[in-house]
Amino acid sequence: MTRETVHAPGAPAAVGPYSHAVRDGDRLYLSGQAPFHPETGQVVEGGIEAQARQVFANLAAVLDAAGSSFADVLKVNVYLTDLADFQTVNAIYAEAFTEPFPARTTIGVAGLPLGAAVEIELIARAR
Repeated sequence: MTRETVHAPGAPAAVGPYSHAVRDGDRLYLSGQAPFHPETGQVVEGGIEAQARQVFANLAAVLDAAGSSFADVLKVNVYLTDLADFQTVNAIYAEAFTEPFPARTTIGVAGLPLGAAVEIELIARAR
């Protein structure tokens, strides 16, 4: 198996023993990105909208470091601590993706690292 890790300088440092992404052949697997500010490593302030926007900025940084973009995304997993935030996150999601939309799952979870309200992971085509 050929496995190449991706480090994204513009994304927050990993909070555990994992890579920002792993490229395996023509697939790119992104670790979940939470709303951590890249410089401070802390959850951004401003509620769910600010958190979702930061998550997408972090995902964009990882995709860019891997030479990919949101247009290459095939599958998205969204994790929310409050499913009442679904519509807000969905609206910001719609700013990142255009038709044909990637497949997606949204799951309500009991908690996320550092008290984050949202985390998103992706699978994309590698370039």
